[in-house]
Amino acid sequence: MAVSLNKGQGISLSKTENNLSQVTIGLGWDIQEQKKGFLGGLFGGNSAEYDLDVIAFLVGNNGKVNNLGRDAQGNVTLENSDVIFFNNQKHSSGHIWLTGDNRTGAGDGDDEQIIVKLNDLDQQYQKVVFVVQIYKAAENNQHFGQVKNAFIRAVDTTGKEMVRFDLSGTGQYDQQRSLLFAELVRESAGWKFNAVGQASQSDSFVEWLKQYA
Repeated sequence: MAVSLNKGQGISLSKTENNLSQVTIGLGWDIQEQKKGFLGGLFGGNSAEYDLDVIAFLVGNNGKVNNLGRDAQGNVTLENSDVIFFNNQKHSSGHIWLTGDNRTGAGDGDDEQIIVKLNDLDQQYQKVVFVVQIYKAAENNQHFGQVKNAFIRAVDTTGKEMVRFDLSGTGQYDQQRSLLFAELVRESAGWKFNAVGQASQSDSFVEWLKQYA
């Protein structure tokens, strides 16, 4: 049975108790039904889709994302970098990748997944940080206060759900458009999963990345 964490809690994922050779980090969510007034129902069209994106930062011993992907002029491009997101879906090592981009949150189970081969991940990476953003949230007047049943979970190679963090707390995520949702921290016997749940009004993961650059 999976361990359910609250915000700020963590748990060690031991190699002896879990198969960490290929771990699935799954993210799921639903959208609250929006009430429409008479005029909104009469004249309003369909609201924009809620496109939640999961992003992973590979963080080194120095607490930084050391490879930001730069062009010949030294400009940051994030291509072939240590940031896994919709425009850089697979790491050059082949040990961590994003499976795709679900733009609606429709259906049961995980809406987006990042796969990581924790046993093979190079020792230079001491932490994997998971950020969730609502794409173009400010433009579409969207925020996490309108999202329900949001969760992040870690499933081992055998399909066993090891840990789960359900985002809860009505009202505390109103007008918040991105989250540092959780992190994996390397330990001697495996990895530790920390439920963070830190929110920001920014709808861009780049604002979070600045803390690690």
